[in-house]
Amino acid sequence: MHKLNVKILGPSSFVSTLKELKLYLKFTPLFDDLNENPSTILFHVNILQDKNQKKYLDSKNSIKICLGKKEDLIGNFDANLELPTTLREINTIVENTAAKKKFYKNSSLQIKNYLLNKNEKKLSILEKYIILTEKEIQLLELFKNNKKPLSKDFILSSVWNYSSDADTHTVETHIYRLRKKIAEKFMDNRFILNNKDGYYL
Repeated sequence: MHKLNVKILGPSSFVSTLKELKLYLKFTPLFDDLNENPSTILFHVNILQDKNQKKYLDSKNSIKICLGKKEDLIGNFDANLELPTTLREINTIVENTAAKKKFYKNSSLQIKNYLLNKNEKKLSILEKYIILTEKEIQLLELFKNNKKPLSKDFILSSVWNYSSDADTHTVETHIYRLRKKIAEKFMDNRFILNNKDGYYL
């Protein structure tokens, strides 16, 4: 597995401790350069008092894990870890938080103004949602990943693994049902469009 790049921020004692333990970390710690774009930032709560380090932290779209005494920890980060702690706990929280974030990122897709939650098989907007079948989810992902209209043959081979000469109305039937679901629940008749080249969002 590719090692995560984790930026370490904190008082010099915190940073030097992690430098000494570098060999035992299950991730790649980054100590010096502030120009990197780390996947994760592991920081001591004290840096929130330092304007420059706080500005750096706020500017990054990384996973943020805060370490500190229980009474100092605040809840608006991806994870908190209470000090004192163990190496094992540090490795575990970094790996688990990254895995959870990746899982949620892969399971939720923005499609037009809707949110597709692949785990719950829901397509939603505001408080309304519909439940989708596995094939409907595959169809939507296919449309999302292709910007141009898709032919019926391409959809058949991509979603159903059928050859283009298969005489079937599978694509039309599924798209008709999906359009109907969306129109009935969301009053949206322009979700899946089509022209002479095929179907598109």
